[in-house]
Amino acid sequence: MGERAAGAGPGAAHRGVLALVCTAQFMVVLDVSVVNVALPPIREALDFTPGGVQWVAGAYALAFAGFLLPGGRLADLYGRSQAFTAGLALFTAASLVGGLATAPWVLVAARAAQGLGAAVLAPATLTVLTSAFPEGPARVRALAVWTAVGLAGGASGNLVGGLLTEALSWRAVLLVNVPLGLLAVGTALRVLTGGHRRAAVRGGLDVPGALAAAVGLTALTYGLTRAADHGRADPGAVACLAAGVLALAVLAVVETRTAAAPLLPPRLLRERATGLGNLLMLLSGACLQIPMWYFLAFAMHDVLGFGALATGLGFLPHTLVTMLVGWRVAPRLMERFRARTLVAAGALTAAAGFAWQAAALSSGTYLTAVAGPAVAIALGAGLFATPLTAVVTSGARAEDAGAVSGLMNTAKQAGGAVGLALLVPLASAGSAGGGPAAGYSAVFWALAAVQAATALLALLLPARPGPGPAGPGAVRGGAVPGADAVGDDQDLG
Repeated sequence: MGERAAGAGPGAAHRGVLALVCTAQFMVVLDVSVVNVALPPIREALDFTPGGVQWVAGAYALAFAGFLLPGGRLADLYGRSQAFTAGLALFTAASLVGGLATAPWVLVAARAAQGLGAAVLAPATLTVLTSAFPEGPARVRALAVWTAVGLAGGASGNLVGGLLTEALSWRAVLLVNVPLGLLAVGTALRVLTGGHRRAAVRGGLDVPGALAAAVGLTALTYGLTRAADHGRADPGAVACLAAGVLALAVLAVVETRTAAAPLLPPRLLRERATGLGNLLMLLSGACLQIPMWYFLAFAMHDVLGFGALATGLGFLPHTLVTMLVGWRVAPRLMERFRARTLVAAGALTAAAGFAWQAAALSSGTYLTAVAGPAVAIALGAGLFATPLTAVVTSGARAEDAGAVSGLMNTAKQAGGAVGLALLVPLASAGSAGGGPAAGYSAVFWALAAVQAATALLALLLPARPGPGPAGPGAVRGGAVPGADAVGDDQDLG
């Protein structure tokens, strides 16, 4: 299986690995948004400028998005355990430095280091999980828990940040990672043994490809964010977007022409399970990764008059329903229905929820404008997240597991950045004509349309995706759990 806990049977070892990767995933996703509520006291305590304090959040997001592709490949090149533990150690150390920071530049640098650690750690969590659990019901259940925990981390960031800041101080939103991280590092050293310590690919890191990917993705993310704040004609945004496109073009040349061990093997994008699956991940991220939380938070503030803590509590229906459906309902449905059917049904349900949100937002009550639509949106998200993850990862050979995980995380992050950049001008235009409610309604109608398109594209996913021609380390059988009948328990090796 690749891992054994000392003195424990396979079942206990699997539970230990699942608890470990879920803890790490929760920390990574939580820190995307946990500092948002703490930004005002951070600005006052460290004497940030009004424009400078945004980099406390932005430095993490940029480093995270920019280094996900090389971060994912590290697990294939140097071993899953080493990549997981190194990313976790860097994330934890940076959290400590940031929590103790007394100068603005120290905090921003620590947040960037956190993002770099997260870019290595996030892909490694999925790589460790898929290598530990064989295809079939066991992996489906593990993916469901991992997905639900990740969604919970994203949904609860503002709430956790508000509670910690109000009860303790802004420093607590960073320092809370330290005991969790130390405990997780100790557990990783004990639990992740055997196959997790072996590299799946010979050779070193594709440095030119890694640099091109980091520059390209960071420049695109920053350019899109700047365009959302300053308009699409802003010279800085245009320059960053042009630099990002150029760097990604260089990446394509390097990966197809010169790299001995490509950062992103081109064959992955030619496989429908990975290529189309990641396109759907990008579209999903454009709706659910950042834009939904961003615009709904402002809608609750501007339309319903909620404060920070009330807004955080207002997201509880999204969190609870998504976790329940993703953890308990989706795995059982995957034993009966094809994965692509569940992805399409989930996207359609989420589309209906966004349409309900758009139509009801002007009603002015939490139950009708937020809580009701939240149930439909969260039901849809919980329904398609685990099947889509299973489809994407099923198409990977063992030596490409880290690259596929990095690509999947990159698609979600890039989708969120692209969606936000495109939707902010739409919200502004709508608000100018009919007030805040009209602007946010226009955004939710657009999200409904994107989810409907996602449902149609999902029907093109392969029924039985496989890893391509068999070779050393290839996943045997090629069946994704839930794509047809649940396959035999096969180890990823």
